[in-house]
Amino acid sequence: MSAPPAVLPAVLPAVPGTVLLSGIVGSTAYGFAGPGSDVDRLGLFATPTEELHGLHRPAESHVSTTPDVTLHEAAKWCRLALSCNPTASELVWLPDDLYELRTPLGAELVEIRSSFLSAPAVRKAYLGYADQQFRKLMTRDTTEPATRRRAAKHARHLVRLVEQAVRLHRTGRNAVRLPDPERVRDLGERIADRPAVAETLLADAADRLARPGVLPDAPDPRPAESWLRRVRAAHYAPPPGPGAPLQSTGGALGPTG
Repeated sequence: MSAPPAVLPAVLPAVPGTVLLSGIVGSTAYGFAGPGSDVDRLGLFATPTEELHGLHRPAESHVSTTPDVTLHEAAKWCRLALSCNPTASELVWLPDDLYELRTPLGAELVEIRSSFLSAPAVRKAYLGYADQQFRKLMTRDTTEPATRRRAAKHARHLVRLVEQAVRLHRTGRNAVRLPDPERVRDLGERIADRPAVAETLLADAADRLARPGVLPDAPDPRPAESWLRRVRAAHYAPPPGPGAPLQSTGGALGPTG
């Protein structure tokens, strides 16, 4: 018996396709959110397969800021996840209560989430993003209250990224909801005042990620490829053409002279 159609949350923007998976990410998911925090949403959608056959490729991402929503096309999301992009990857590691839409194909993607992981990609992506937060932190004038708050935010995310990377390396699982967000928040405040603390944190994480862990040396793209082909088959509806359907020659061309 087929599953009932999923109800699309009203906050998601219209896209030329079908949203397969979406949820609340960002500070709310990590446990950092306060009374004035934005609610960030992330999802992925399947473009109608026939739209991929033409001369011009359809947009692979749709981003809105009112509300804050990012939707990636299924193939793009898979490419991002195979590179262990921290922002995209967390979509398949959310606690169940943070999913707002999970179709059967979306649930299948969650089931194969470990196949996207690899030790080199986690090290490169997570430490790379953490280093970006550190460089932003270093450019903030923390004598101004507004920039001090921004510095603390960069510092919190730096701590989060290195801890998630080390946990992934050690256990093969990504705990998006942090076990102790208040400790991370407090450490972020300290780093905002003393950025040198972050240098030590980054160096320690790099050392730990250089040691043997449970992650493979390369991801296994086969489950993603198989899943994506099922997505394409499920969303293919060839447009009706005028007249009788064309007959295939089986790849053989007849004489032209």
